[in-house]
Amino acid sequence: MAMKRLSVEPIGESQSLKARAYTALKAAITEMNIYDSNVELRLDERDLSARFGISRTPLREALAQLDQEGLVKVVARRGIFIVRKTKAEIMEMITVWAALESMAAQLACDGASDEEIAQLHELVDEFSQDAVARRMGEYSDANITFHQAIINLGGNQLIKDITDGLFVHVRAIRNRAIFEKDRAKRSLADHKDIIEALEARNPERAGRLVRDHTVRLRDHVDQFVEIE
Repeated sequence: MAMKRLSVEPIGESQSLKARAYTALKAAITEMNIYDSNVELRLDERDLSARFGISRTPLREALAQLDQEGLVKVVARRGIFIVRKTKAEIMEMITVWAALESMAAQLACDGASDEEIAQLHELVDEFSQDAVARRMGEYSDANITFHQAIINLGGNQLIKDITDGLFVHVRAIRNRAIFEKDRAKRSLADHKDIIEALEARNPERAGRLVRDHTVRLRDHVDQFVEIE
């Protein structure tokens, strides 16, 4: 079976090729399921340079920035690799995310408008329990967007900034786990309950539901997910 490679597009002319290469690489890594057992984690400078259509200098500068941020690791005489966290690190990240998203949900009960909360229905209502099984790819994307939306509804920039730093790894684990142990159907039911609590402007219930929902992801990782 062929290994899954990073999906990138050519980069056009720009004042800062380094900045565009950085943005494109970070987006590609974010979109990739880096915890898939069949994913290629090694990045080839020559190959990326050709696929982006840029020289290797701005590419190296972009990779150096990603290295500083911990998304890739430059290993002397071996190459450049997308970073996977250990299972223990992933579980810590999910725990922190649960606390932050829970607080965002509580803040949303006071600060988000009715219209903003109502937009969450677009990520939930079109999926029935039966439809989830047939449309897993779509629901996986909607699931990720739902949790980002809760963070945004909280209106706290620091919570957004911290969760942005966790997003690559938490997203990848959510994307992997949603297909396992019938979690998608449970996820859909949880999301409906969360929206109901937000619409009722019940911060205690909304915060608890969001926290418990994400803690169940942590427990699933603990019991069933092996990370190489």
